Amino acid sequence: MKVLVIAAHPDDEVYGMGGTIAKLSGQGHEVHVLIVTDGCTAQYAGRSDLPEIIEKKRAEAQEAGRILGVKEVRFGPFPDMRLDTVDHVEVNRVIERAVNDIRPDVVYTHFYGDVNLDHQMVYRSTLVAVRPVPGQCVKEVYCYRVPSSTEWSPQLAQTAFLPNVMVSIAGFEEAKEQALLAYQTEARPYPHPRSAQYVRETDRACGLQWGQGSSEVFMLLRKLM
Repeated sequence: MKVLVIAAHPDDEVYGMGGTIAKLSGQGHEVHVLIVTDGCTAQYAGRSDLPEIIEKKRAEAQEAGRILGVKEVRFGPFPDMRLDTVDHVEVNRVIERAVNDIRPDVVYTHFYGDVNLDHQMVYRSTLVAVRPVPGQCVKEVYCYRVPSSTEWSPQLAQTAFLPNVMVSIAGFEEAKEQALLAYQTEARPYPHPRSAQYVRETDRACGLQWGQGSSEVFMLLRKLM
């Protein structure tokens, strides 16, 4: 099985579903990651060494992918925190190119209700790229949640993350944590949602809700059988 994980920023893929990526690759599935923006231009605006920071972030993404067993990490050309200023068709094109090249069976993308606008834009463009036209290779589409974005949206009907798929990541917690630590530029001290301890505790609490050990949860959008 081929899997494509689409993320707006470097590290979203690990915070959102690093354990599941490690599990899928460990089961012999071919996992690809597409990161749509550089993840740096807003956070480090005005820095003279911005190109070096972007390259460092990409190197961190590659290292995280190596730890999780990802076959390939691709990068889009867009600045972060500005996807709402990019023509929708341009974002579509980057994701469509990845889908056409990889021909994935399964696609994971951001949740449409995330507080981060880049996440929303990536979700919308993903739906365009995987629309169920005749010959579409993608048979399953899921949303994953990202700490410090998904849970920060108002818990209203239109923005509440309502998972209907649970994946046990027992045995893959260490790989996820090591991949998180590879993103040195993004690590925050506990209890910030982007700290390793917060993620560990959230994954454990999530599993307890489902009668399992550490788990990651998803919203299934479509499954063709």
